[in-house]
Amino acid sequence: MIHKKTPTVHSLNRPRQRAARTHHVGMLLNDSEMRALNRYCEKYGVKNRSRFVREIVMRTVLKQFEKDTPTLFD
Repeated sequence: MIHKKTPTVHSLNRPRQRAARTHHVGMLLNDSEMRALNRYCEKYGVKNRSRFVREIVMRTVLKQFEKDTPTLFD
């Protein structure tokens, strides 16, 4: 389930800036993958599948980038 962050006092005082989404990415799912996605969305109340998939993909990408970042002590 997607949780919204609670706005901070500072963020309430300024307008929210969003980057325009101008790039289209498509993907194909087989029947069982689509059933699983629909079942998940129905079970957990996901109203916006595009947002859900985008957030999951970007979370995975950013997590991998974080793992790949060099650290001072390995």
